[in-house]
Amino acid sequence: MTVYTENNKVIIANGKQTLWLEPWGKNSFRVRMTGESKMDENDWALTEKVEDCPLDITVEELDTTDPWYATEEYAHYHSTGKQYTVKNGKITAVINPEGWISYYNQKGELLTAEYWRNRNRINRYCVPIRIDARELKPIQGTTDFELTMRFEAYDDEKIFGMGQYQDKHLDKKGATLELAHRNSQASVPFMISNRGYGFFWNNPAIGTATFATNKTEWYAKSCKKLDYFITAGDTPFEIEEQYSAATGRTPMMPEYGLGYWQCKLRYRNQEEILAVAREHKKRGLPMDAIVVDFFHWTMQGDFKFEPRDWPDPEAMVKELKGLGIETVVSVWPTIDERSENYGEMNEKGYLVTADRGMSYHMSWMGNTVFYDATHPGAQAFVWDRCKKNYYDKGIRCFWLDEAEPEYGPYDFDNYRYYAGPALQCTNTYPVGYAKGFYDGLKEAGETEILSLVRCAWAGSQKYGVLTWSGDVHSSFRSMREQLQAGLNMCTAGIPWWTSDIGGFLGGNIQDEHFQELLVRWFAWGAFCPVFRMHGERSPWYEREQEFINNVRQLTSGQDNEVWSFGEENYEILTKYLFIRERLRPYIRECMKTASENGSPIMRPLFFDFSEDKASWDVEDAYMFGPDLLVAPVMEEGIREREVYLPKGATWKEAYTGKVYEGGQKVMAQAPIEIIPVFIRDDKEYDIY
Repeated sequence: MTVYTENNKVIIANGKQTLWLEPWGKNSFRVRMTGESKMDENDWALTEKVEDCPLDITVEELDTTDPWYATEEYAHYHSTGKQYTVKNGKITAVINPEGWISYYNQKGELLTAEYWRNRNRINRYCVPIRIDARELKPIQGTTDFELTMRFEAYDDEKIFGMGQYQDKHLDKKGATLELAHRNSQASVPFMISNRGYGFFWNNPAIGTATFATNKTEWYAKSCKKLDYFITAGDTPFEIEEQYSAATGRTPMMPEYGLGYWQCKLRYRNQEEILAVAREHKKRGLPMDAIVVDFFHWTMQGDFKFEPRDWPDPEAMVKELKGLGIETVVSVWPTIDERSENYGEMNEKGYLVTADRGMSYHMSWMGNTVFYDATHPGAQAFVWDRCKKNYYDKGIRCFWLDEAEPEYGPYDFDNYRYYAGPALQCTNTYPVGYAKGFYDGLKEAGETEILSLVRCAWAGSQKYGVLTWSGDVHSSFRSMREQLQAGLNMCTAGIPWWTSDIGGFLGGNIQDEHFQELLVRWFAWGAFCPVFRMHGERSPWYEREQEFINNVRQLTSGQDNEVWSFGEENYEILTKYLFIRERLRPYIRECMKTASENGSPIMRPLFFDFSEDKASWDVEDAYMFGPDLLVAPVMEEGIREREVYLPKGATWKEAYTGKVYEGGQKVMAQAPIEIIPVFIRDDKEYDIY
């Protein structure tokens, strides 16, 4: 093994394996390792220009009086007894004579260390089971590798972030997470530890992350190199700021994103959507956006309105704009074999291909193939069609659905992109999908860009991505899972997040149990980054299947407007529409801060109160910006709930006006029309 410096990086060379450790912005390192003669050049999500930080390295000769150093075994494997200490602000990497790396903060406290279970006399820890921390195992007959990266586990560690997973735990310690996208699952592999560091797995390959009690393990089934980013900070905000500097920051939220979005599965025609918008405004209710959902098109892959049901989109958009409502249009990446664009896209290599068998990826409402969103030419082609058929008719906001993409089945080993085999890069698909529209809108002169996207990976945020949590069930259990999913998605660096209010799958509007769920979810939605109603609202209407030009048309669910759930509930829902409006200036400032330094708008309590150890344990409440603590009711029949109020602040219960000192649990009032909200330090907000 040889250690040397070159071009502001430390290089560890050991046989055919070469590792680079280099400063990567403030208080941060990037680590890469390859088993080939040349380092793979893909930067994946680490594409932003970061602050130049010169290498600060010291070399220490270790005490070679230890008899171990005189052995032939040591001399055979090691050319030096030197220990390298590499500092970059608040983070220090220590490389021992065998090339093992440990990370410390500026106080000398251990953050994390590589997991080696080999013959290590240097650290007086000898375990002969021969498990290395860094394992690049060649896949026979290829230039690819199976990768495993191991770190030590710590009993006191808590882990947050990693994107959006459908389970009940905010703290991911003890979890095994699939590093892959699925409908309602978005892998964004950035985590924040309560030990004072952030870690980003810069690898879009299919794999797993395991935060076990005996070790932390990152695994990729097939890739070209090891690549990760590690950063240290005194607060979660500082860690988030450094991570977002390396992967990109969200732009400023457009004004219409701050208000209420109306959506359902689905408005079947132009008159239906206009009737809802007119009624909303006639009642004096605020609405900022309304959505034209899927299957408004002639064919999947045509990217244009079906003319019978949408005869004059330009007039529709103009009327909605006059009402102060932005029109949002759904786009799917599915290309039907009968589409007018299929032939050209297939010939130009713009479609995802299969390594074996038929190349169809979905058979719902037609045999379809996903377009290759990793291909710059395919991105430009799809935008060109959408510009002609949507943008030129006044559409400025797009709903990019199916962005995982939602393969059926998820046989990642069978799909291939312009960027490489799906096993190695499929998690970047939603990034390319959003980038194509962002680049197109920007080139068209737009300065405020937002796309509603059903998935994200690291870097998605810089393309104006608003992620939502997918087709989740209409139940209190699902609502509870969406709370942790949203908090972890925002922690993972995606600050624009929302869910389908009331859940997507199911939800009979005549059912009193569902109505209670909807009211609770709607109140919570008013305190999410984006406030958006949606759902299929079963049972679907029973009508005969409809066809236009031999293309099957999709039917629609029950009504999904605020007046659809009974008069008593209507009064509650409209109250929250106006609460959101009154909070608009506050939310605007939160969005501005997110665009400037990456701070999540919706975040766990420990972001703002990291010194309060109890705040790291709270999983059922959160901060909405710096001043509002929100504690949603996520169980049926509950009319009061316990809330922990963090130390270091006084808290006023918005509903009752009672003031409490922080550092205690209180019982908050929660009648059906109230979501518990606490206001920090005598700030004044007109909520109730």
